[in-house]
Amino acid sequence: MENTLLIEITNPKALGLLHELEELHLIKVLKNNPKQPKLSEKYRGVFTKEDAQSFNDHTQGMRSEWKDI
Repeated sequence: MENTLLIEITNPKALGLLHELEELHLIKVLKNNPKQPKLSEKYRGVFTKEDAQSFNDHTQGMRSEWKDI
């Protein structure tokens, strides 16, 4: 069973408890937060070039409409 959770320590005593659990081999404390991929990497290749260009054109049009308000 391999689950990764991101937690926020709100009390310094909790960090000590986590380290004790790690010494008992119940959990593993990760030093850094898991790295999230960039959205450009995550969605690379999802759209065809034509769809991406159409989406970009539509987005630019919407932005120009907002500038006119």
